[in-house]
Amino acid sequence: MILYNVTSSIDPAVADEWLDYMRTTHMPEVMETGFFIKSQLLRLLNEEDNGITYAAQYYCLSLEQLEGYQTVCAPALRADMDKHFAGRYHSFRTMLEVVE
Repeated sequence: MILYNVTSSIDPAVADEWLDYMRTTHMPEVMETGFFIKSQLLRLLNEEDNGITYAAQYYCLSLEQLEGYQTVCAPALRADMDKHFAGRYHSFRTMLEVVE
């Protein structure tokens, strides 16, 4: 199983709006792509520089599924996020293999 983790640092001025967007729009749209079997949203407790940081995590069955998502669906979903929050957040992505 593969865990796709997207860690995002959010401008505090838009943090509530971003969180609502993630819950009601972005994460449901990611799940509707059919590439993932589970998702969760976590808030980091050890934040630095007064930022607000979240980790959106998505689980899929194979690296090929993740690569399919990144090729087919991710560009449009990222563009929509930028349309709403450009310059107000910064994200980095990691891919992890679930060992146990």
